[in-house]
Amino acid sequence: MIERQIVAEKSKEQAIQNFVFSYLGKLSCSKIKLQRTPLGEKISVYTSRPGLIVGRKGANIKQLTEILKNKFNMDNPQLEVVEIENPNLDAATVARNLIGGLERFGTKRFKALAYKALDDVMNAGARGVEIVIGGRGVPGERAKSWRFTSGYLKKSGDISENFMDRCYEGCNLRSGTVGIKVSILHPDVLLPDDITPKVTKQIEDIKKTEVTEQKIEVTEEKKKEVPEIKEAEKTEETKKEKPKRVRKKAKTEENKAGEKSENGDNKEE
Repeated sequence: MIERQIVAEKSKEQAIQNFVFSYLGKLSCSKIKLQRTPLGEKISVYTSRPGLIVGRKGANIKQLTEILKNKFNMDNPQLEVVEIENPNLDAATVARNLIGGLERFGTKRFKALAYKALDDVMNAGARGVEIVIGGRGVPGERAKSWRFTSGYLKKSGDISENFMDRCYEGCNLRSGTVGIKVSILHPDVLLPDDITPKVTKQIEDIKKTEVTEQKIEVTEEKKKEVPEIKEAEKTEETKKEKPKRVRKKAKTEENKAGEKSENGDNKEE
């Protein structure tokens, strides 16, 4: 009896999730969580665009609560809209953005869409990303899968099972059904392979001594350069102060004869 109750509850929760996804639209919702509280059942909707879900003055939420009461016999359903801080680190939003791009542009531009999604996720700070796009029409008539990776990912172990963010989505195109699988390893996950060496005091002292030695060498080089500059300036000044030598004009024969006559006149006197 207990097993049947558990199965019935889980099937009801899955039916509620599928209905909320179909009502709000897959492109606007990332994931849905159901919680039982003393006041009633709480439904938290995670999205990157809360304005589309809430609507004008909460009209969409009011309609959805009334439908849930009547269709699933819920006493007091409480809808909560949670905004995703970084949508590029959420696998569901990345997969649904790829679906929107494939439905808009077709399978011809699937490589450009996948590489753009990889760059956006890695720029957001993720450790690693993997995107697998497969199906008919990618790019030929036969079904084929393409794998795009970047960064570091764990394929097995406890981290890949419990700490990896995965999402599987599909879209129906003219060429056929295309499936998308997105796996993201968040930057907050601590890996057992990560080793951070401890910085000891000896290393810090060695760095300080190296810095002081470099400063001393720089000061000594500056002191050497200063007297050389002064000597060069002195030599330039002495060169400028030296007077130019005046060459004496060569005596001509007429000047010599005039000097002799003057000397003879002086002797007679």
